Amino acid sequence: MTQTILHLDASARTTGSTTRALTRDIVEKLGGAVIRRDLTHPIPQIDEAWIDANLTPEDRRDAAQRETLALSDSLVAEIRSADVVVIGAPIYNFAVPAALKAWIDQIARAGLTFSYTEDGPVGLLKGKRAVIALASGGTPVGSEIDFASGYLRHIMGFIGITDVEIIAADLVKLDADKALAKARAQIAAIAA
Repeated sequence: MTQTILHLDASARTTGSTTRALTRDIVEKLGGAVIRRDLTHPIPQIDEAWIDANLTPEDRRDAAQRETLALSDSLVAEIRSADVVVIGAPIYNFAVPAALKAWIDQIARAGLTFSYTEDGPVGLLKGKRAVIALASGGTPVGSEIDFASGYLRHIMGFIGITDVEIIAADLVKLDADKALAKARAQIAAIAA
């Protein structure tokens, strides 16, 4: 059976991007049907109308509220249909790009990707896998100043995806060849 990959790129750079090159390599290595989402095509940030629509029970939403949530519903459908989520995330100012945060806000929805229980939130997207390609100019991935990798790992777990692998090309500005070689070795070792 062919797996479905949701391929997300969050780099503002459409050419010369380290994370875009790495996600292409990851998707090629994994193989399967690909749903492509390039976050340079902006996803709106959530606003008051979105929150009100999202908090309104589905069977009570009016046409305007359904329209407000249409993109979010589509993004949720993409991640729900994927077996593997491949995310390319450069580290901008120690964290994820705003475009990626906007996507996360659109897909983290109670009742669709997680649910509230008396024991706390429970992710609903169990049995999926995430492979995240991170790149940084000077922030060491996994260090105390890296607020991207821990956040992405947490968000994936929050929605139920606990099989998360980080491919890191960090400190590119210090030694690009070494950073890329390390990341490509990690890609070569991932299981298809």
